[in-house]
Amino acid sequence: MRISRRSFVTAAAAAGTLLRPVRALAGSLPGAPAQGFDPWLEVDAGALAHNVGVVSSLTGGRPILAVVKNNAYGLGLELVARLLEPMPAIAGFAVVTTESAIRLRDAGVRKTILLMAMAADADLPELLARDIRLSLFTDDQPGRVAAVARGPVPVHLYLDTGMGRMGMPYHRALPWRAHIATHRALRVESSFTEFAEEAVFDREQLARLVELIRLAQERGLSMGSIHAASSNGVYHLPDAHMDMVRPGIALYGAYPSRPEEERAKAVLQPAVRLRARVVRVERMRPGDGASYGRRWIAERPTWTATLPVGHSDGYTRQAVNGARVLIGERLYPVIGAVSASHCIIEVGEAQTVQVGDIATLVGPDHPAIHPNALAAATGTSVYDVLMHLSPSLPRSVV
Repeated sequence: MRISRRSFVTAAAAAGTLLRPVRALAGSLPGAPAQGFDPWLEVDAGALAHNVGVVSSLTGGRPILAVVKNNAYGLGLELVARLLEPMPAIAGFAVVTTESAIRLRDAGVRKTILLMAMAADADLPELLARDIRLSLFTDDQPGRVAAVARGPVPVHLYLDTGMGRMGMPYHRALPWRAHIATHRALRVESSFTEFAEEAVFDREQLARLVELIRLAQERGLSMGSIHAASSNGVYHLPDAHMDMVRPGIALYGAYPSRPEEERAKAVLQPAVRLRARVVRVERMRPGDGASYGRRWIAERPTWTATLPVGHSDGYTRQAVNGARVLIGERLYPVIGAVSASHCIIEVGEAQTVQVGDIATLVGPDHPAIHPNALAAATGTSVYDVLMHLSPSLPRSVV
């Protein structure tokens, strides 16, 4: 017997293996669990709404197809979709796995869901039954989808204008589009491309897209509504805003490529905090070391504190190269090594933190812990800072 994705997801949820947002309980900070020392994430609903407003203002109020791939950039797929869906500016959601599309429908999402990935033949009936938009980008896909479609189904044409990763190559797309027109079971609702995010070449890609649309229209072939601009395009390529925009990371409050320039255009608010409580405070003697490899050695009597959060939670190992952690109104450097489940901070000559104090490792509360600042300090990508946040972390809405 074949196990459908729907039955798998349902069974997994019953077993408690899927992400379940935690209830915000009374604590020393809003959203903080009332007790316990496990790390957690807080998703800021107000920040999400602010960022949607920023994208709308930058794009002249164009509809937003919110990219929620990779667990909504680490914030939590179902949680984020539930927060975004009621906003009028949000036209729908884009994902890159069949499972994510099914999970969104199971979570009650009613707006458009676009699967920007290959769908297996065995999954096509369920995807179509759930009104999930499919992306077509290979020669044989139109026929395979049409074979199981019941009546005209809306599809999106995925066009490769030079990214070279996914999509029908633009120079082969016109006869392909004409072939799709022979399948009465398919209706082209939209077409889209993605940019390489290299300023000069992006304009070449845009020119290719515009020319393809022109040639298709001359032949009476509709390409539907057009979406092309990711977060980078929202900020840097206004000519690509087209009929709809398709941002991801900007919705979650991180700048996509040139933070200072982008901040000057429009300020985003980080919509997530990574937090943990201090579990150990100790005064180190001269010569004492911290964590694996003894990469940090106390030169004088120094207080340190341990946080129960590490790289298995998504906090980068490179944090020891310049990251700081906020406790109260003070910043403390990460020292030693970030292990799977712990990191250590240098407190200083005076004991200014206590066991149980809440530390914020990523969030909007200080410029030094902004996702882009953490990425810059550690030499990592801001996409890694967010997308690597563990799905197993409990999440609450604040």
